[in-house]
Amino acid sequence: MDIADQDINVIMETVHHTLGTLQDMDSAKRADKIQAILEVTRSTLETLRDNEKSAHTFHAIESKILSVLNFRDLFVVLLSEIKDQFKVPFVWVTTLQDTEVSSMITDALDGSETLKQDLNFIDKATFLRLIENNVAPLLVNNNLHHYSKLFPEGRYLLVKSMTIAPITLDGEIIGSLNLADINPERYTPDLDSSLIRRLAMKMSLCLSNVVAHEKTKFLAYNDTLTNLPNRRSTENSLEQEYLRAQRYDNPLSVVFIDLDYFKRVNDTYGHEQGDELLKYLARNLSRMIRQSDIIGRFAGDEFVAILPETEIDEAHLQMNRIQKWFSENHLHSGKNSIPISISFGIASTKNDESNSAKSLLKIADKRLYKIKHSRVVAGDSSS
Repeated sequence: MDIADQDINVIMETVHHTLGTLQDMDSAKRADKIQAILEVTRSTLETLRDNEKSAHTFHAIESKILSVLNFRDLFVVLLSEIKDQFKVPFVWVTTLQDTEVSSMITDALDGSETLKQDLNFIDKATFLRLIENNVAPLLVNNNLHHYSKLFPEGRYLLVKSMTIAPITLDGEIIGSLNLADINPERYTPDLDSSLIRRLAMKMSLCLSNVVAHEKTKFLAYNDTLTNLPNRRSTENSLEQEYLRAQRYDNPLSVVFIDLDYFKRVNDTYGHEQGDELLKYLARNLSRMIRQSDIIGRFAGDEFVAILPETEIDEAHLQMNRIQKWFSENHLHSGKNSIPISISFGIASTKNDESNSAKSLLKIADKRLYKIKHSRVVAGDSSS
């Protein structure tokens, strides 16, 4: 690997100057001095070659992480590249817990146990105390138990030296990139950390790009009030599940859900409390459905639940249980205890004639309308 001409010129000028001082020495001393100069020069050239190799390696990693726009790919590329390129046995990321970024990362890496083993969450006060509230990389090879909260569980017992490189988002420290080794001399406090600092800065920049991209993507497919999939996303999911049900001849039920008396809530308690009620409904619907089910906000106070591999009778049992729970669990907001009631209509591929996802949803909507209309006929005009 070529060393920059500027570096070579500096070395040669130094050697030339030093040789000029040997003119008055006897031959034996001159030979020893020349040998010493050659050793220093060789060592300096080796250091420059190592530095240049490290710089090229960092550049390769930087180029890769700056090209990704999602958390999963970011961590796969970053952690694997550092491990492979630098032969570092332990690489992981520590992030502050209970933050927007930590929530986004957790959601993005849901189900990836391998990646979760390379992530650690820590409270802000403890983290800032450990890094001394400093953005400069910290290199340590003693008293590592002091930093045990930065490690994934149990890992610090193997580590003998490490570097902690803080990462930031919008100027705020949000965690660190951590490299560690079983060799106590790998990361010593006197080691030049400029390249590690550079990598942490690049990761911070990439993280900013990923967060912006993920937020934009989230807003395109999710409802901003409830964080549930929006109408477009819900219809796309229903289309996919409908085609899957047709392909494998599996049952699929779809539920059209409406929040009863929502106008009355807005008129009585105000629109802010109405929003709280919608969020309460969304949060608990998400909690009570199965992991394979999908719940989305369709419009206003209307929601749609997609229940794959579910017969209509099973869907009715599930929705009756959910309906009963809401009737028994009011929303408590401030001094208000707001009752909540839902109505629903269900359609199923095994019980209803439909030729598309849209037609199946329309059947569920008509059944919901029939239930709501019967209340109006009975004299309840607020439902």
